[in-house]
Amino acid sequence: MDGHFVRQITYGSPVLKRVKQITSLPLDVHLMVDNAEEQIELFAEAGADIITVHAESKCDVPLCLEKIHGFGVRAAVALNPKTPAKRAFDFIGGCDMVLVMTVEAGYGGQSFIGGMTGKVKEIREYADSNGFSELLIEVDGGINPETAVPSIKAGADILVAGTSLFKSKDMRETVLALKG
Repeated sequence: MDGHFVRQITYGSPVLKRVKQITSLPLDVHLMVDNAEEQIELFAEAGADIITVHAESKCDVPLCLEKIHGFGVRAAVALNPKTPAKRAFDFIGGCDMVLVMTVEAGYGGQSFIGGMTGKVKEIREYADSNGFSELLIEVDGGINPETAVPSIKAGADILVAGTSLFKSKDMRETVLALKG
């Protein structure tokens, strides 16, 4: 987050580089920034496994996706809640993943916005019927045991859960509940 595309600011590529040294888990970088082109190389070299740019950002999305792939990293495009699913169709051929934001980008602890599972389903159906069945769909925002199952049923492959995990008394149990 750069303080422009979204109001908040978060850590940069040096922190990712350090995290990469202590885990073999895939590192999924979601660039909530205006000028993603300037950040791609930094995060790719720091060890990102997936880099996501926003369809609504100021960047040239197809160029960014190509640049991400040029570093041997999986590329994704994110859609804010008000952006229609069909916007992803413009980029789907250059993506490994589409991230459906189910809250407004930039703030944790928000409630899942109703109707977003319809967007997930629309993207999954489009991908499957147009030769992109390997496309991953990620859902981020308001994910908890009540919203996880409908998201998965709609076609989500990856769920981003923050608040529901960090406020949980038992993270292991919460993770199992998220899986349905």
